[in-house]
Formats: sequence, C-alpha cells, structure tokens
Amino acid sequence: MARRSKIVSGLLVTGALLVTSLGVGGMALNANAAQETQSSGSSSAAHTSHVMAASTLASAEDPDGDGYIPADPPVTGVEPSTKEPPHRYFHEFQAHCKVTHTRPDDPIVYPGQPGKSHDHTFMGNTTTDANSTTASLDAGSTTCLAPGDKSGYWMPTMLDGDKPVLPVGEQTIYYKAGVTDYTSVRPFPKGLRFVVGSPMQTAQEFRDHRGFVEGWECGTSYFNVDFPKDCPTTADTQLNIRFQAPSCWDGKYLDTPDHKSHMAYPVVVPGTNNNACPADHPVALPMIEFKMAFPVNGDLSQLRLASGPSYSFHYDFFNAWHAPTLKALVDHCVVGGLQCDPRGYDQSHPEAGAALDENYELP
Repeated sequence: MARRSKIVSGLLVTGALLVTSLGVGGMALNANAAQETQSSGSSSAAHTSHVMAASTLASAEDPDGDGYIPADPPVTGVEPSTKEPPHRYFHEFQAHCKVTHTRPDDPIVYPGQPGKSHDHTFMGNTTTDANSTTASLDAGSTTCLAPGDKSGYWMPTMLDGDKPVLPVGEQTIYYKAGVTDYTSVRPFPKGLRFVVGSPMQTAQEFRDHRGFVEGWECGTSYFNVDFPKDCPTTADTQLNIRFQAPSCWDGKYLDTPDHKSHMAYPVVVPGTNNNACPADHPVALPMIEFKMAFPVNGDLSQLRLASGPSYSFHYDFFNAWHAPTLKALVDHCVVGGLQCDPRGYDQSHPEAGAALDENYELP
C-alpha cells in the first residue's frame, strides 16, 4: 500500500500550528485564482498576455496603470563588462529568511487586488500583501536574519492534498554573481521587482528555463521537472528546489507590464566561456537563487502547487533592502570574491572579516 507523504521529524504538527496561526486553516485553492491555475496545455504566451492585462491597473507606484515603473534616477552610460577578473570559486552571500504567512495576494502581478491570485507563501517582510509598495515594505518588519532585508519573497503555496506544506525554519536565498566579471555587480535599486518563471509554463519550458539549476530534488534524485515519485523517509530528507533569477537590468524600469522584460539572464561572450550582460540589459545585479526545503518525504503523489503542477513553480522578488546594508554585503562578498554567510563572513577567509556585526547590522 502506498505511503502518504509525511512531514519530516514530526514537523507536520509544527506546520499545522504554523498554518493555523497564519489563518490558512484547511486552505483550498482560492476561487479567484482560476486565471492563474495551470492546465498541462497552457502556454507561456497565454500567461504573458494574462499578466499584462492584470498589470494595466493603477496602483500607488504606477498611477497611470501602464505597468511601467521608472527608475528614479535611471542608470545610464553603462556597458556590459567583458573583463575577466582574478578567478575566485565563490562570489556570493546568503540571506536566511523564514516563512511569514500565506495569502492569495500578489502585489506585483495583482497590485491592489486582494484575493485575486492563487495562494502564495511569503517570506521576509511580514507585511507583504496585495497593497504592498516600496514604502510599506520599508515600514514593515522582517523574518530575515539581517534586519536590513525587508524585501518581499514569495512563491506558490505547496499542497499535500489540500493541506499546505510550508518550509520550516530559515530558508536560504543566495545572492551571487551571474556574470564572469563579479567586480561589476552592483546592488539592486530600491523598489526593483520581478517574477522568475511562470505559473503557465509547460514542463519543457520549466526544464529549458535559464533559471533551472537542480529543479526538484529529494535524496539522490536531482534535476526533476516533476516531483520525485518517492522520497526516502529518513528524518533529514526533504523535498528541495533550486532556481535562479535573471541578474541583468535595463537600468530604466523597476517593473514592466510582464514583470520580466526589464530583467535578462547573462549571455555567453562570443569566442569565450565567459558570461556578461546583454547590451540591452547592461547593468549587472546580484543573481538570486532560491533554495527552498519543504518538510515532506515518502509518497509525493498528492503534492501540487497552488499554481498547478510541479513545473508551475515560480517566485517573486520585491527589493526593500536597507540600501547601505545591501551595498556592504555586495561589495564585501560578491565584488570581493568571497563565500559569505548572512553576516557577510567567509569561514575560509577569516582574515577578510565580516560585513555586518553579530546582530547582522552595519557596524
């Protein structure tokens, strides 16, 4: 007889308590989310049209409702760097953030429209909802270790049958160099937001997506488009996904109608194995990589996402970092070629010190 999915090390109780405290209860897929729920035959083109239609509504940061939020000031005069600095194995730091709440909101795709989206699991900023703006996130609090990271991070809620499966404890969000010239990476502009992947993507589009790193993984099963059919039931085994975001910015807009066009993935420099930003998106920013761990193993046949099947996984990022804190971490760890923890400390290079103090704040 097939095993039902179980929560690792008794965390089902913890997860249930968390869900109750967040007001989700026995959550079912929100009826208003039908527009974003994927069928296996849906196309990414249909999703693009849908997202653009959803974005043509006035909001606090887009008063004319055209979907464009200009950067103020824009970044001009930048050429993509094709330099090759001294080789470093790592140029990254980590943000560790906990789940805050779940809600059928999406302040990027459906600004000012509570309940319009499929259900999302939010991390980082505790106030993120349909009405979130850069100013409201700035005024909020955070579950990230670094108090300066008030960014909003969210993804479709995972369901085991109809029960939410929420990541427990600190989740890792990497900030990396996506280009070979890691010294050219600069911090995100305040208020930048984008969507990575699409709830309407097909299985093949998910696999072919530039952000696909290891897809769904569990135990020794990696690079999966679908949830692995069976996960080892050992106490420390969880279902994971790793997925990277585009890291090249056009320098003009904090958001665009499809929530993607202002961002691009690095491209290979002709005649080399090096990566650089494309000419129309010349500004190198950190490459975010989600590494999410869902406390479930055993039989995964009843798993799904609020957005649809496993390959509908996508995520959103809304930058609300304290600018000096983010700059300190980017300069010390990414530009500095280190492998840093959330304090900006590299255990392999203790002589470099840390970017932040023991409270994860600027010294």
